[in-house]
Amino acid sequence: MRFVAYLSFDGKCREAFEFYAGVLDGEIKAMISNGETPMAEHFSPESQDKIMNAYLVADGAELMGADTPDSMPYAPPEGFTLSIQLDDDARAERIFAALAEDGDVRMPMEATFWARKFGMLIDKYGIPWMVNSGMIEQST
Repeated sequence: MRFVAYLSFDGKCREAFEFYAGVLDGEIKAMISNGETPMAEHFSPESQDKIMNAYLVADGAELMGADTPDSMPYAPPEGFTLSIQLDDDARAERIFAALAEDGDVRMPMEATFWARKFGMLIDKYGIPWMVNSGMIEQST
């Protein structure tokens, strides 16, 4: 079993996934718009370019997403955070800085009692992230 986050966007899925692919050194494995599906005729002209499904892989990690269908109201993300676990402080700093660009830093990257580096932010697409590097093992 594995868990894969599936993100919803308000018309910015393609832009967000292209951004995430660059930031995370990942590869977009699939990106299909409403207009590219067999159901294209059922979507309004304004919805043809909206993404029905996007799939990104970065270092074995997976991320999926789509634009919210016209029939459903878009709701900003709430109640979750995507957490990236790394063991390379320089890469963690680079990823954090890129995700933070035009976003909202909630906690800047700094040393904590559980990691050499940790930071929290909400990116320019409204997605909440935590970036950890060098997790410190805790004894029980």
